[in-house]
Amino acid sequence: MKPIKNLRWYIIGTIFLATTINYIDRQALSVAAPVIKKDLELSNEQYGWIVSAFLLAYAIMQLVSGIVIDKIGTKKGFSLSVIWWSIANMLHAFGSGMLSLGIFRFLLGIGEAGNYPSAMKAISEWFPKKERSKAVGILNMGPGMGAIIAPPLMAWLIIAYGWKMAFVITGGIGFIWLALWRWIYYVPKKHPRISKEELRYIKEDQEETIQKSKTPWLNYFKHKEVWGLALSRFVSDGVFYFFVFWLPSWLADEKGFTLTDIALFAWIPFVLSDVGSFVGGWTGSRLMKRGVSLDKSRKRVIWIGALLVVPILGCLYIDSPYWAIALISFALFATQFKQSALFTLPIDLFSKKDAASVWGISGSAGSFGAMLFTPVIGWLVDTISYSPVFIIVAFLHVFSAIIIMLFIPNIQLIKSHA
Repeated sequence: MKPIKNLRWYIIGTIFLATTINYIDRQALSVAAPVIKKDLELSNEQYGWIVSAFLLAYAIMQLVSGIVIDKIGTKKGFSLSVIWWSIANMLHAFGSGMLSLGIFRFLLGIGEAGNYPSAMKAISEWFPKKERSKAVGILNMGPGMGAIIAPPLMAWLIIAYGWKMAFVITGGIGFIWLALWRWIYYVPKKHPRISKEELRYIKEDQEETIQKSKTPWLNYFKHKEVWGLALSRFVSDGVFYFFVFWLPSWLADEKGFTLTDIALFAWIPFVLSDVGSFVGGWTGSRLMKRGVSLDKSRKRVIWIGALLVVPILGCLYIDSPYWAIALISFALFATQFKQSALFTLPIDLFSKKDAASVWGISGSAGSFGAMLFTPVIGWLVDTISYSPVFIIVAFLHVFSAIIIMLFIPNIQLIKSHA
């Protein structure tokens, strides 16, 4: 077979598509929330608990899925995840109240938890260190792209077919992607369409895995860096989930947006989210190519992004929904700019054989933090307003950056021992 030039970028493009579908399915509920809450007579706090059911499963299963993917491999692990979450999304059509929707969200979280561990393992297999932050930046555009597509797509489907059928249709998209994945993905040394030059380039500065046996899972917690990754994401992941799960409701409740208005405007912040992911990843790679150390390049990106989230406090002082959307867009740009570096740290710190497991630990911590934050959001909205939520959101990424500085004084490869 004729080699495909720059095959690794086709691989990351395919993974980007999966992550986009992942977030279309994830955000389908938030777009439909104003309609579902009215149809099923759900309060904001009840909606918060439904979202938390997803995040609970997501948190637990990121720990499990990372271990499973390291064991069975990227191709098979990703395939199983997509099949599971696509079916779970379709099941939302049978939701009739808080309990049933909570169960279906829990099932969705089980499947979707495999996306990022699989993706990060694939990046560790297919990219040299100097290109990893750029690859992660592209990967991390998936959530934003899914959030861009979900509002107009779900709104159109709900208006045309009702909210139940909307979940069935969006759930089916994953099976189309599955056929592409099964065709295109192999580890580099076994891929029938990779050139010798690209294989040599990929291996240039990848770490050599001397230790063949898998590191016992509890041994990861002997490293303060793992605790730093986990705590950093515990305090900060809830920010992005706030916008994913609550932005349509906030626009409806506070700004009087209709479903059509949400379709027209709710996707805009996530365009900037994607730009932030790409620019953050590009910035990290550019800094390293200019001779900035791995440690300094990652931390500069993290701090710039964290500080640029703070201006979202302006949403408390302006009445215009359009200026509010502009500020939220800027905050999401900053959030994903930062995350392009933060999400790369597990594969900077640990060898590729441990990549999915370490990612799973940090991702699980982030989901637990978001899970605890979500019902608090619902309670604050029902009892006070959205104002305290925006105050909290403004500073969580700053705390996240401080934790990285304290727990990971130097970002470099850790030699783990079984």
